[in-house]
Amino acid sequence: MTLILTFVIFIVVAVGFALLITKTWLKPKEAIERVTGAGVQLEEESPTHPSLVFRDLLNRLGSVLPASPKDMSVMQRRLIRAGIRSPNALKMLYGSKVGLGVLMPILMAAVVYGSTAEPTNKMMAVLASAAMGFFGPNEYVNIAVRRRQKRISKALPNALDLMVVCVESGLGLDQAILQVAKELDHAHPEISEEFAFVNLELKAGKRRNEALKNLADRSGVDDLKKLVAVLIQADRFGTGVAQSLRAHSDYMRVQARQIAEEKAAKLGVKLVFPIFFCILPSLFIVTVGPVAVTIVRELLPMMSGV
Repeated sequence: MTLILTFVIFIVVAVGFALLITKTWLKPKEAIERVTGAGVQLEEESPTHPSLVFRDLLNRLGSVLPASPKDMSVMQRRLIRAGIRSPNALKMLYGSKVGLGVLMPILMAAVVYGSTAEPTNKMMAVLASAAMGFFGPNEYVNIAVRRRQKRISKALPNALDLMVVCVESGLGLDQAILQVAKELDHAHPEISEEFAFVNLELKAGKRRNEALKNLADRSGVDDLKKLVAVLIQADRFGTGVAQSLRAHSDYMRVQARQIAEEKAAKLGVKLVFPIFFCILPSLFIVTVGPVAVTIVRELLPMMSGV
């Protein structure tokens, strides 16, 4: 009797637990409707973030501005060198040019409307603001390109030394590039990103020479172009990669020392104007000032009395 009662209680608890799970989590009716497409209702659109609206507006404005394919390729290459690789980056750039080219003249016209300047000067100010708004994004991209190239040039000696260590320890060139990209991810993210793209191109099936040439074209850094040329020549003529990298590392170290010596030699000439305009006037005030005050207070009254 006890065994039968235990079995009945187990069946009741199991069935109740199964029904509870079916009602709460499984929801077979909704699953069937989702699979068959029945009872599908259009969900309300989620609110759009203001930044996405502004980005969509820039994309639409960028589609309005006509541009030749040659200019688009040049600007696209410039954006890539600045580290901007978004698919809509070119449209957003052109949209910014259109938006600022229209908005800044309006703001300038509102500013100079109530001023007492001549109409010709007002018109020149409006035209200058339109030119600044239209060409300002291009200059911003150029500044971003120069900053990124400077950071890559600064990180290249460390990357080259690390690559020499990796190659001399037995790694191949592809594995050394990947290891350098991993190790310099936090210290120098720009050059790490470029080396990571080289590794992705190699995995995609491109030849090593082509991937290295793409690295030089993407960055536009002269020192990196020299390194790519050394690697391509070592790969083409069968020279030892470690030996070539070691020689190029020594060359870059000597070049960096020479550049530092050149800057140190120019320092004396560059200090002439700050010394002449900033330090000498204060020095004259401190040294000659008390003597001039004494002359004015004592010598001049004596001379006038005589």
